[in-house]
Amino acid sequence: MNDEPARPIVLFVDDEDNILKALQRLTMDEEFDTEIANSGDAALRKLTTLQDVALIVSDQRMPGMNGAEFLQQSRQLAPDAIRMLLTGYSDISAAADAINKGGASRYLNKPWQDEDLLQTLRGAVETWRLSSENKRLQVIVQAQNEELKQWNENLKNRVLQQTTAIRKKADDLNEALIQLKHNYNGIISAFSNLVEMQGQRMQQHARNVAELATSAAREYGLMPEEIEIIRTAALLHDIGEIGIPDRVLEKSQEYMTQDDLQLYSQHPVRGQMAIDSIVDLRPAGVLIRHHHENYNGTGFPDRLKGDQIPIGARILAYADQLDRAVANGGDTAEQALARVELGLSIKLDPGLQRVFRKIARYAYFTMPEVDPNATVELELRPEELRNGMLLTRDVLSGTGLMLLNKGVTLDAVKIEAIQRYYQLDPPQRGIWALVHQR
Repeated sequence: MNDEPARPIVLFVDDEDNILKALQRLTMDEEFDTEIANSGDAALRKLTTLQDVALIVSDQRMPGMNGAEFLQQSRQLAPDAIRMLLTGYSDISAAADAINKGGASRYLNKPWQDEDLLQTLRGAVETWRLSSENKRLQVIVQAQNEELKQWNENLKNRVLQQTTAIRKKADDLNEALIQLKHNYNGIISAFSNLVEMQGQRMQQHARNVAELATSAAREYGLMPEEIEIIRTAALLHDIGEIGIPDRVLEKSQEYMTQDDLQLYSQHPVRGQMAIDSIVDLRPAGVLIRHHHENYNGTGFPDRLKGDQIPIGARILAYADQLDRAVANGGDTAEQALARVELGLSIKLDPGLQRVFRKIARYAYFTMPEVDPNATVELELRPEELRNGMLLTRDVLSGTGLMLLNKGVTLDAVKIEAIQRYYQLDPPQRGIWALVHQR
């Protein structure tokens, strides 16, 4: 049995020779072989002679057999290959057919950006490699299990060694998935921090809106996956404001000139576009696009009204208005609620009033009562932090970036984050927390 990994093949199908030549030039130094075909029929014939086809990338608009039809037929000849459709922006329905019928994993836009396309191709080939390796290991395991029936007791150690190796691969894969999720959340946090770094006006706003919107979504009865999308959208809802002059952002909409308002009204769309290349963030991008739609249809960018506005965007808008009311006027949560409720049925969904009324009392932190004889407030170094300690003051980095709010109870993840930021961007003071006396 040959255990050497096969060199993968990427098949490009397009009726334009210049496109095929461009793709060959682009991928000539990659760790996979490139094959081309100028029609669906030619590609099907070629597939009958090829092995180890990792990825098939087909144009949609071709004479005779179009891309979606070709991808559907290619599944019989190369069932393990990953399929993608190369199409223009106008062929969204064709892309849907390719995904639904042809088993395409995604579609790529024409014209493409070389580096983006290469990263996509490399990722797909690597996914195929992992899948092929997994199947190869399964074959090995099956063969060894058959062999075990004939082995004697003296070979048990070898069996244990093989089992350990397989389990380690599974553990490594699980660890990789955990790390991937951690990195994903890190990207969200980094984007949110980037927005907050625009100035004092923005500090902590995204985090406050995220807490408000998450609590409201949970109280409204949404599913956990919907709540997570809303939390992500809340953290990133103002990312489209990056690049807009401060002179515009410092004004309320009522006092903006027509030119300033036109510029400001672009930021929800810019925010959606900024994260659209990350597939997992696209649902959050939809909420970001619509968080300035007014309930009566007078908002922007699409003038949606009522239930046309996604519920996540309606919750996000309510939370955004509430936190801005508190920040701008120094109001209590009760006063802020009264202020934003002036916009019910105009800007905000009146159906959410009950929800935000209920959660408002918990929205802005009030230090819980503690036994003064049992705890003491101390300024601590990062290495002195312990699980269960309660922050009594906001934790800021050396350049003023909000790391954690006061009132947060520390756990291992938060302590690790503080210690890391204190190395990257050290402040002059320590961390203030309640410490139990002994």
